[in-house]
Amino acid sequence: MGPLEGFKIIEIAGIGPVPFCGMLLSDLGAEVIRVDKMTPGPIGGFADPKYDIMGRGRRSIAVDLKKPDGRAAVLRLIDDADALMEGFRPGVAEKLGIGPEECMARNSRLVYGRMTGWGQEGPLARAAGHDINYISLAGALHGIGRAGEAPVPPLNLVGDFGGGALYLAMGMLAALLEASRSGKGQIVDTAMIDGAASLMSVFHGLHALGYWLDERGSNLLDTGSHFYDVYETADGKYVSIGSAEPQFYAELLERLGLAGEDLPGQLDRDEWPAMSERLAAIFKTKTREQWCELLEGTDVCFAPVLSLAEAHEHPHMKQRGTFTEIEGVRQPAPAPRFSRTPSAVQGPAVRAGEHTDEVLAALGFSEGEIADLRASGAVAGPIS
Repeated sequence: MGPLEGFKIIEIAGIGPVPFCGMLLSDLGAEVIRVDKMTPGPIGGFADPKYDIMGRGRRSIAVDLKKPDGRAAVLRLIDDADALMEGFRPGVAEKLGIGPEECMARNSRLVYGRMTGWGQEGPLARAAGHDINYISLAGALHGIGRAGEAPVPPLNLVGDFGGGALYLAMGMLAALLEASRSGKGQIVDTAMIDGAASLMSVFHGLHALGYWLDERGSNLLDTGSHFYDVYETADGKYVSIGSAEPQFYAELLERLGLAGEDLPGQLDRDEWPAMSERLAAIFKTKTREQWCELLEGTDVCFAPVLSLAEAHEHPHMKQRGTFTEIEGVRQPAPAPRFSRTPSAVQGPAVRAGEHTDEVLAALGFSEGEIADLRASGAVAGPIS
C-alpha cells in the first residue's frame, strides 16, 4: 500500500509540522511509529484521538526519554528504522541522548529529520516562536492583507505546514532516495523560516524587477487588482475571481456585462481601486449560488468561497473523493494520488502508548523485560 510501503519512520511526538509530516508519510504507505511522552492527557488537546486527524495512521509507544531504559528502548527502535524525525529546540535531542550522533552511530543508513522554527543556529535559534513569528521574519506575512490594513495571518498554513511540514517531507524523501543509492544516511535540517522564505521566491524576483511593490494590497495577487480578489454577494457570502490572463479577463468582462464599455486597461494600476469598487457593486446584485450558475466552470477562473462545513459537499470534491471519513470524522483524503501504488489512510489516530507492548515485543523484548520497563516508569500505555 502506497509508494513508501516497507519504510519504517520513527516520529518523536511534537506539535504542528512534525505530526503533519508524519501523517503525509503514513498516508504514502510508510510504517510510522510515534514515540509519545508519558504525560497523561489527550493527544494534541483532543478528548478523543479520532479527531486528531494529523495523528492518523500511526502506532504509538509511550516512553520517558529521561530514563536510561526508556532512551535505550528508543535507540533499539532506530536500529532497523529508515528515518527519524524530531521537532525539539536545538540541543534538546542531544541532551536526551537521541541526537543525530548517537542515532547514526547505531544505524549509518538513518535519515535524521530535524524540524525547528528559527533553525539549528543563529541568534534566535533557541527562542520560542510560532508560525506567525517565522513567517513575519521570512517576509511572507508583510504582504498578506489589504491596503491600509494590518497583515492578516493566513492561519498557520505558510510556516507550520507549507514551509515546515512539506519541506521536511520533501527533504526526508530526497534523503531516503539518496540513502537507497549510497547506503548512507544524513541529517535533514528543516527550518520554517527557510521554507517560508523559499515559498516567497517568485515575489523576490518580481520585487527585484520593480513589478512587485513592497506595499500591502497594491499588487496583482494581494487584493490590489480588481481581477484577483474576493467579492461579497447579495446573501452575505463570497466568491473568488482570478481572471489574471487577458483572455480570462475578457471573459469576465463579457459575463459581467462590461465588455462594451470604454474601460481602462487591465494592468492600469491607477484604475484598480475604482474598478474594484465597480466589481464589488456588481457582485452584490446576485447571491453566491446565482453567481455559481453564471460563472462556475467557465474560463473566468471563478470559485465560491466555501467554509469547512461546505467544502466536502461541492460536486467536484465529491466526484474526486477529496474528502474521506474515518470513524465518523470527515477529513481530507491522502494526496497526491498514485496510479500503481495508491496511498491510503492506515487508520485513525490512537492514544499515546497504545502499541507500547506490541512494538517492544517486535524489537525482541521479552514479557519480563516489558514488565520491568513498565514497573520502572520507563514506558507506559495506553495513556488516557
